[in-house]
Amino acid sequence: MLTIEPVISITNLDHYFGTGQLRKQVLFDINLKINAGEIIIMTGPSGSGKTTLLTLCGGLRSAQSGSLKVLGTEMCGASSRQLTIERRHHGYIFQAHNLHESLTALQNVKMGLELHSEYSVREMTDRSIEMLELVGLGERANYYPHNLSGGQKQRVAIARALVSQPKILLADEPTAALDKQSGRDVVDLMHNLAKEQDCTILLVTHDNRILDVADRIIYMEDGRLAKAPDLQKVS
Repeated sequence: MLTIEPVISITNLDHYFGTGQLRKQVLFDINLKINAGEIIIMTGPSGSGKTTLLTLCGGLRSAQSGSLKVLGTEMCGASSRQLTIERRHHGYIFQAHNLHESLTALQNVKMGLELHSEYSVREMTDRSIEMLELVGLGERANYYPHNLSGGQKQRVAIARALVSQPKILLADEPTAALDKQSGRDVVDLMHNLAKEQDCTILLVTHDNRILDVADRIIYMEDGRLAKAPDLQKVS
């Protein structure tokens, strides 16, 4: 029987910040498997380690102890070059959309293709326009971020994250700065587009209003995976 390897496989993962006497453990014995196409939400109190785990999975920092395999590649002890290569398979969406204010929506989305040398300049433009149309901003391709609403800025961030058709989408509090309706619209859009692209989503949130989109909910507390009695879908 063919065994399908998880997209993300974490075994006995520990992580520390600082050195010497200031060294502090922030993740403790994390064990987690995430399969292709799953939508996983991580929730829990502030400071519980959610964002740290997200950034490790995304290759934004190197894992230190244990095993963290992403798309079959071991990330524990990975070099900066290895992390850069692996990040090409990921899309990122953050609370502060991180758009460049001096660039148009179209130019911001094209940045999501800069590490992908297989695309010509024309292909990059065409794909970026197509993604903006998919998120409902085709008519605002030449708008600058200061002329867009908070929800529209996050739509541009979604388009930038998904334009390269990544295998994994990582989102850190993508609805925190949005009102209820804008937050719901953004998360539904992210969910639908990722499903169309067969993309796995790992999303950190405190927003209980969007938990229903998850296939599984991971609860973290004090750097550990924990049981949350008040959540219905707990891994």
